[in-house]
Amino acid sequence: MSSAILKINNVTRRFPNGTTALNNVTFSINEGEFTVICGRNGSGKSVLMSLIAQLDEPDSGTIEVPRNSVGLVFQDADAQILGETPEEDVAFGLKNNNVNLTVLRNKTEQTLKECGLYEKRCFPARQMSGGEKRRLAVAGILAMERNIIIFDEPFANLDYPGVLQVSSILKNLKQQGKTVIVLTHELEKILGLADRFIILDKSCIQYDGTPRDGLTLNLEEFGIRNPLTTYKSAEDLFWGE
Repeated sequence: MSSAILKINNVTRRFPNGTTALNNVTFSINEGEFTVICGRNGSGKSVLMSLIAQLDEPDSGTIEVPRNSVGLVFQDADAQILGETPEEDVAFGLKNNNVNLTVLRNKTEQTLKECGLYEKRCFPARQMSGGEKRRLAVAGILAMERNIIIFDEPFANLDYPGVLQVSSILKNLKQQGKTVIVLTHELEKILGLADRFIILDKSCIQYDGTPRDGLTLNLEEFGIRNPLTTYKSAEDLFWGE
């Protein structure tokens, strides 16, 4: 049986103006689990992501996660590019960790190939497509051997080929047994891969369970369009091959 790799216990986070972003949130995620967290804008998804990644701290409650285990793929992929080329970008974090030069070269090559970017290793990174930039962010995370990968609105501002590129790498991560958390409101593109479905609304968890059971709820009540008005089953909800 898989063990919990992430435990969130009674977490509350308030903004400086007093607005509550998260209110007494509790859940855990098992190693290798693929979780989709859905909610309308302002539901607390991005705040939760920052807390899990230890970019912020809760006002109360605790978050238990292994040290240096979380990698983030931001909605704005450009914000994560630190090198002029994909090769430089992937190597950046390894260099900062003083990784041996031979290991650095091998890991950089390996992860670029794994993410389908090796042929573009010398291409100007900021001129790549949106889907390629997200794949580059994942390559950097894999090179650093992060075991939990969080995607914040991974399909934002992507054309259809870009969506397929990102869907492919999400599917590969699931097959590799990585712990994946996807924060999105576009259920029709990814829920078919999920083991777990969590709904955030009004700063609280409103549902935590299987995608199949979650789709029987009145999702519009939480500001979410139910994709089964177009699709027939949970298994259909994946825009990939």
